[in-house]
Amino acid sequence: QVQLVESGGGLVQAGGSLRLSCAASGRTFSRYALGWFRQAPGKEREFVAAINWSGGMTTYADSVKGRFTISRDNAKNMAYLQMNSLKPEDTAVYYCATKALYSGSWFPSQIDRWGQGTSVTVSS
Repeated sequence: QVQLVESGGGLVQAGGSLRLSCAASGRTFSRYALGWFRQAPGKEREFVAAINWSGGMTTYADSVKGRFTISRDNAKNMAYLQMNSLKPEDTAVYYCATKALYSGSWFPSQIDRWGQGTSVTVSS
């Protein structure tokens, strides 16, 4: 089974950038589709971005499209979320997650495995 550990969160000013990393353990990482979700205080967990097993297909929430980029390096068992032009409303705990099959729609109920999350705070 895949274990996921996020890193790279922190405090950044509006307009700044951060790159989140997701380190996966286990030899089966490349078999899974991977997604990033986030959860702001008092709100439900929401989908941010996803990528298929090969990296050839991606999908994004409308709120981050054009600002965030998801990628993965299966040789290193790593996935990334490059976040540019950050806004205060991007403040949340960010989680990476896996599921068996890539699709255009991602919901928390579909997820097989979650990381522990990394906190991102964007100040205005």
